[in-house]
Amino acid sequence: MKVVAFNGSPRANGNTAYALNVVGEELKKEGIEFEVIQVGNKMIRGCIACMGCVKNQNERCAIANDEVNDWIQKMKEADGILLGSPVYYAGIPGTMKSFLDRAFFVTSVNQSMLRHKVGATVAVVRRSGGVATFDALNRYIMYSEMIMPTSNYWNVTHGHGAGEAVKDEEGNQILRILGKNMAWLLKVLAAGKPHVKPVPPEAKILTNFIR
Repeated sequence: MKVVAFNGSPRANGNTAYALNVVGEELKKEGIEFEVIQVGNKMIRGCIACMGCVKNQNERCAIANDEVNDWIQKMKEADGILLGSPVYYAGIPGTMKSFLDRAFFVTSVNQSMLRHKVGATVAVVRRSGGVATFDALNRYIMYSEMIMPTSNYWNVTHGHGAGEAVKDEEGNQILRILGKNMAWLLKVLAAGKPHVKPVPPEAKILTNFIR
């Protein structure tokens, strides 16, 4: 089994990377492969609403001059997905959000590619805005019909300067427990799939409020 993590921080070795790797270490202890992909320092533009991914049904975003399509395939191949983000103005940084908007839209309109995979998120904050960012990340997981492991508090840890997140004892516990629960859930799902029929997907119903 494999979990792929996406680091939304511009800093490849900052507190967000540290948080992801705390979770990852627990996964690796259980024999689960773990990979971190750096997103936050790349040039990723936002969705242009062309609907090419809906029309083409080729599991690809129509914008083809960046790494988003490669990352989409990594998401497809993985058993679990972990999203990590720092907090910018109580929200997800622009580069990370551009990636999430495009990748999760492609995966949702192409046979619900992430459906019933395990998905989790973590937010790293200096002071406040962490829960708002955590909630925003979770909406991508929930919209995709993914299955979400939990911890013993919201998945938010604190740190500003490089290495400060190491000092957040409660934050570290939250991340460790998340990793343990994620590994357990992945194993439970793998053990149950041969014995339990999957829930059939339903076609998405779209209701517009202005007619």
